[in-house]
Amino acid sequence: MARPRRIHPDLVAQARQVARQTQDLTAYRQALAVLLPADLSASLEQTAQVLGVGRATVHRLQVQFRHRRPSGGATRKTWGGRRRALLSPQAEKDFLKPWAAQAQTGGVLVVSPLRAALAQRLGRPVAASVVYRFLARHGWRKVAPDTRHPKADPQVQEDWKKNCRKCWRTC
Repeated sequence: MARPRRIHPDLVAQARQVARQTQDLTAYRQALAVLLPADLSASLEQTAQVLGVGRATVHRLQVQFRHRRPSGGATRKTWGGRRRALLSPQAEKDFLKPWAAQAQTGGVLVVSPLRAALAQRLGRPVAASVVYRFLARHGWRKVAPDTRHPKADPQVQEDWKKNCRKCWRTC
């Protein structure tokens, strides 16, 4: 059996005050996420069922309540976002500007020079998948190839069609 959760009495008193005075549903839920386990010895699963959220969300609400600002302002969101970003969004746009000018004139973007330039800027090697995700994030797409091969000769193809033996049997 899991150990019982101990919640500090000052935090419980603060949650009671917020639950009585608040007009905000989010703050009320956060206060209830602290009060239900403290007053009723409810587990996270039971608290989640009462609040209508998932078990992990109850813990998240408790953490948000603990990190509330005293002025009653919103809590800072700590989950989600670009935690492993190599460059800021604006720096990425600035980095792509020289290649964007080349692409506007009909030039073909080759990933290897872009990868080398990015590695030089960051000071460490970069995988090709990073560059492809980088380009996709900024709306760049892979241009579809032509419907015919550049070295194809239509005259040779027509001659082959006329002179080719039928190699299959009829039913």
